[in-house]
Amino acid sequence: MNITDIAASPAAAAVAGPEVIAAVVEQIGGEFSRDTIELDVLRPDEVRVRIHASGICATDLAVQAGKTPFPLPGILGHEGAGVIEEVGAAVNALAPGDRVVMTFDSCGQCEPCLAARPVQCVNWFALNMGSGTRLDGSLTTRRCTGRALHGHFFGQSSFATHAICSQRSVVKVETDTDFAVLAPLGCSGQTGAGSVWNLLRPEPGSSVIIYGGGAVGLMAVLAAQLTPARQVIVVDRVESRLDLARELGATVTVNAGTDDVATAVNDATEGRGADRALETTGNMTVLRQAVDLLAVSGVCVVVGAPPTGSEVAFDVQEMLVRHPTIIGVSQGLARPRQIIPALVELHEAGRFPAEKLITAFPFDQINEAVTAAKQGEVIKPVLTMR
Repeated sequence: MNITDIAASPAAAAVAGPEVIAAVVEQIGGEFSRDTIELDVLRPDEVRVRIHASGICATDLAVQAGKTPFPLPGILGHEGAGVIEEVGAAVNALAPGDRVVMTFDSCGQCEPCLAARPVQCVNWFALNMGSGTRLDGSLTTRRCTGRALHGHFFGQSSFATHAICSQRSVVKVETDTDFAVLAPLGCSGQTGAGSVWNLLRPEPGSSVIIYGGGAVGLMAVLAAQLTPARQVIVVDRVESRLDLARELGATVTVNAGTDDVATAVNDATEGRGADRALETTGNMTVLRQAVDLLAVSGVCVVVGAPPTGSEVAFDVQEMLVRHPTIIGVSQGLARPRQIIPALVELHEAGRFPAEKLITAFPFDQINEAVTAAKQGEVIKPVLTMR
């Protein structure tokens, strides 16, 4: 592996489970601080996971900065991987000792869930981001002093040594792949790859342009180079990320800091524009450019998350002439139980080398990892808990 190692609510139920170590954000703008917490007892449909690794995602940092809503103090983290220690009475497809990748939660009962579209669950926001609790308002975590502590972030709160998850938010994987490689597959991996395979669906001879060479963008490059697309174009401002994009399969790279992006894209596509585009940056100017540089009947998938309330304007007359399709999506419209094992198999076959994006940090260096991510020194920092 080419991984770089660098040394509540008053109505919430009482908790009485094992004590664990967690990294807690007390308030907007605050650093992560080590704390000993307690986990609730398992519900019948839940599992307790001993976390071995957790990726740090831009969404975690957006919550820390107050750009994305989540109640604090709280435990973030939503790219966990580890081993199941205990299962609830109603869990029959998972068992202690199973290696799992953790992902978002879903209710399992609404129409989209029953139609195998869990990311469109009608309770998705409440379960993953809105409340920091289970759907019934009960907490999965609290401080040993008894004070409320919001958790259940994306159904897991994986910045901890252990987490309680519903059985729907863990995916069993039959592999001995390093947990540090497995962890990002539950968000960055399935978002990048799912967006390409489920929504962009490049046709033979088509062009795909990916805006942003971060973890999601480069996971998308890995997915796109497995399709019949003729061109995979990556736009970013960091030359080292563009170098890696070329190594991973990008056929054209554009430095938005030094190059004229429109000219470069038109040159690469012989004036047609891109057939498919993926916007990962959350920058509204970039989103407008991504749509403007589409070919006629092109498709732009939007996964970059700007601050709440962000808006972008489009030229309607131009849209009537050029017929663009603009799709906003979370998690690449992925079905975790389908895509995560597929990504693991591709990785084992050497066809999805996600380890090239990863830098591992010990759990107690979480603030250093966050700083490195914010400064662009690493692409995908992953915390290791052992």
